[in-house]
Amino acid sequence: MAVGIVATLKIQDGKQSAFEEAFAACQKAVKATEPGCALYTLCRDKTDDTTYVVMEIYADEEARKTHGSSDEVRAAMGALGGLLAGAPTLAEVEIVSSI
Repeated sequence: MAVGIVATLKIQDGKQSAFEEAFAACQKAVKATEPGCALYTLCRDKTDDTTYVVMEIYADEEARKTHGSSDEVRAAMGALGGLLAGAPTLAEVEIVSSI
């Protein structure tokens, strides 16, 4: 069964462009090293440009558990840390329906 994560991230004001660039590198690493990842999308809140939501879908729980385990993804994620304004909020979900 497909599973997902909805992560809400608060970014330091003024660092949005740097965050988006660093996240693009993270997406590239995920695409290259995580075949079980079906969706890894960054969204920005329309009313607060320091709030982002990452929507993730994985083929199964095993694929979700291995997310971020490659050296490439860990390095890319490391670049995000200094741009955050606090810890992300994570919601793990089971995919009921998808198109």
